[in-house]
Amino acid sequence: MKNFITSGKRKRAVARAVIKPGTGIVKINNKLLEFYQPDIAKLKLQEPLILAENHANKVNITVKVYGGGVMSQAEAARLAIAKALTEFTKDKKLEKTFLEYDRHLLVADVRRREVRKPNHHGKARATRQKSYR
Repeated sequence: MKNFITSGKRKRAVARAVIKPGTGIVKINNKLLEFYQPDIAKLKLQEPLILAENHANKVNITVKVYGGGVMSQAEAARLAIAKALTEFTKDKKLEKTFLEYDRHLLVADVRRREVRKPNHHGKARATRQKSYR
């Protein structure tokens, strides 16, 4: 079997996953998944691996993530891992399991941060308070 490369995005974070036959080793930015911090992000990354346990034990996955915050990176990597597993196994049952559990395991969340407007201070929609007295 050959290697598969997939990508996942969330806000400004971009993740690229490479999947190949192996023994179940998962690395994120050259760090084993067991040592990934914070724990809530590690749990997010483990979701597709737990759902596809029998397939996940037969492959090695390497993920490179950059940009965005910690949770955005975790969600982008999670998307890339789930897409890689479904592409590698070509299993429709696994794809259906992912979609039933959480649609964002296979479909990217396209929401992005709204751009600040010119001559406005602070947030994108914030305006100055007016005083009429």
